[in-house]
Amino acid sequence: MNRFLDLADFERAQIKDLLGLAARLQQHPQPNALAGKVLGLLFLNPSLRTLASFQSAMMRLGGTSVVITPGQGTWQMETRLGAIMDGAAAEHVREAVPVLASYCDVMGIRMFAEGRDLAADLAETQFKMMADLCDKPLVNMESAASHPCQALADWHTMDELNVPERGKFVLTWVNHPRALPLAVPSSAVHMAAMRGMEVVVLRPEGFELPQQVMEKAERAARESGGSVRETTDRNEALAGAHVVYAKEWGSPRHYGDDEAEARLRQNLGDWCVTDSWFRTTDPNCRFMHCLPARRNVAVADEVLDGPRSVVVREAYNRMVVQMAVLYRLLRG
Repeated sequence: MNRFLDLADFERAQIKDLLGLAARLQQHPQPNALAGKVLGLLFLNPSLRTLASFQSAMMRLGGTSVVITPGQGTWQMETRLGAIMDGAAAEHVREAVPVLASYCDVMGIRMFAEGRDLAADLAETQFKMMADLCDKPLVNMESAASHPCQALADWHTMDELNVPERGKFVLTWVNHPRALPLAVPSSAVHMAAMRGMEVVVLRPEGFELPQQVMEKAERAARESGGSVRETTDRNEALAGAHVVYAKEWGSPRHYGDDEAEARLRQNLGDWCVTDSWFRTTDPNCRFMHCLPARRNVAVADEVLDGPRSVVVREAYNRMVVQMAVLYRLLRG
């Protein structure tokens, strides 16, 4: 394994093997496995869990990390090809990425969607440009349409909690003051389909996931024996659910149009997960969210602080699975 950019790049058996390695490293630490190795982390967007979990994962394996956040102790960076650099950015990623890679044994890059051109973001145009500049093993720490480390942690969390592989996984849209990227919902629906689950995307009218995202998940479901569908019927979707995974995302119909997006969501305040959502779910249904979560906008305090919530465990498992990813990239 030389790159970890998308779960779809791997067979289901390979992901299961990686999860097995994560479980072994969790139970039997190897504090010298990556001694002398350096992880370079380039954050073009903010982070809490991704930054801390990657640094912790590398340290627990005996390695060290270098963190670059443009504009915070380093030069601001330009990402556009053909840009006339007469503004705030003093450095271009076309030089910055190869230089950083030359100092490191493995790199991670975080670069969100631009949020203006849906086709370009789904094609990962910007992230692929960055990846082509890196000649070292590379991890996607969230791109426009993929967040594989979060998806891997979610899978590991469900395995730990004995959520049935054929269980019902409901990915539900929840409210947020503004449009958010598609990376996490895209990865979550694909991951659950790849696991073999009955996947239901619950969302209001206008927030259907893009066709490319659903087709990708459907391919994974066919190979694993799972299923994928979308609905606006909350009662039907939640009935018998083993997992309710809440996530905010913007409307593909109005991608990049902030005013139209705002009008579409202005009457959707009831898309906030409360205890009432779990009346007909499986008795052991778990609540999941990648964090950060807007309390009492996306999910009520009673759910986040309640016994169903496993969001902190999910966040912890980011470190666990990333240890396995780094181990595989650097040790084979």
